[in-house]
Amino acid sequence: MRWGPEVSEKKESGVWQGFKAFLMRGNVVDLAVAVVIGAAFTNIVNSVVKGVINPLVGAFGTKNLDSYSSCLKGPCEGTGDAATGVRILWGSVLGATLQFLITAAVVYFLMVLPMARYLARVEARRKAKESTQEIIEVSELEVLKEIRDALVSQRGSDRGER
Repeated sequence: MRWGPEVSEKKESGVWQGFKAFLMRGNVVDLAVAVVIGAAFTNIVNSVVKGVINPLVGAFGTKNLDSYSSCLKGPCEGTGDAATGVRILWGSVLGATLQFLITAAVVYFLMVLPMARYLARVEARRKAKESTQEIIEVSELEVLKEIRDALVSQRGSDRGER
């Protein structure tokens, strides 16, 4: 077996062609679009949490969810790098959970649910069309059988008269 430039060029072009085919598949393009839209949508959700949810929570306490914490090992004093003690920042976890729930609800109600309903309608139409075609095919078959039977009986009566 010879490993010259001819063999490596064929291998590279095969790999390159495979890579191009992979990129041109609809799934990769759809995924790229979804990532871009998801990133843009994240900004909207963050704005809703900061502009609506945080003020609602702030009506009962502080406006910033990140400030909600519990002291695990005291003394818990100060903020940032100057903080002492061990704190559990459950407010930031609550904020991230709210952002996730809002994102999931919007995706489900505005994208998944309408698409599922659309696909169900398409499937129902397809089944209705298939059942109509089956009925037409069955009736055509019955008509052909009747024609055959009529021809057979006509042929039989013609032979009897002669």
